[in-house]
Amino acid sequence: MTTFPTARAVRTTPEGLLWESGERWVRGRKGDVTVVDSRHPVLVWEPGVPVPLYAFPREEVREDLLRPAKNPPTGTHTGSRIFYDLEVDGELLENAAWTFPAADLADHIAFEWFRRSGKGLDHWYEEEEEIFIHPRDPHKRVDAITSSRHVRVEIDGTLVADTHQPVLLFETGLPTRYYIPREDVRLELLEPTDHSTGCPYKGTAEYWSWRGEAGVPPNVVWSYLEPLPAVGAVKGLLAFYNEAVDITVDGERLERPVTPFTKALAVQPPT
Repeated sequence: MTTFPTARAVRTTPEGLLWESGERWVRGRKGDVTVVDSRHPVLVWEPGVPVPLYAFPREEVREDLLRPAKNPPTGTHTGSRIFYDLEVDGELLENAAWTFPAADLADHIAFEWFRRSGKGLDHWYEEEEEIFIHPRDPHKRVDAITSSRHVRVEIDGTLVADTHQPVLLFETGLPTRYYIPREDVRLELLEPTDHSTGCPYKGTAEYWSWRGEAGVPPNVVWSYLEPLPAVGAVKGLLAFYNEAVDITVDGERLERPVTPFTKALAVQPPT
């Protein structure tokens, strides 16, 4: 009879890293060149960083494309021991890979992801599905659930959205996001921007800013036009940063939460 563990084997290193073995087939590419092809990836969480990254056994990495870093950084990636430059088709990517100082991970190499840091490998796949920004966290859950709650959104005292048919998105570690049908949003008060972001759980988002007076951060509203299948219910709906607007649900005004986005959403005073 086959038995399965009842808890994930998450381990801690003296350096404060958390890690666990993964079971997904992971590949990383730079252009058309496969640099990583791994069936034994390791998920690593660095201290103070809410999302994981992958590290891979050396034998599953194209080490022939790695060069000792000419200008290795200091104080990054939990005191990493060795940094590598990556050379692909004549292009040199500085500090694109590194090893951690932890003895448990000494034979593994981690890589930068281009869409997260602006450098490194630009295409990543788990099995046959492309993923973006960072690996999906197996300890994190994202659920998009249709609702009949009464949701009102105000920006700077002006009612911008009012609906009885929201989709509530519950994501581990973040406040509930309220996705609202476009017909229930006063779009004339918003201005589309060229800003976009990627999420490994939801897809690629487009953004709008408030047309009103200063005091509201830009790109405060977003939408997923082609969300990933797991959150298909939010397709085309608009969501607002709870951190920067006033949301009332069933007559109860919600407190503005403090999240990893709060600092970035703070409006800087004019200089």
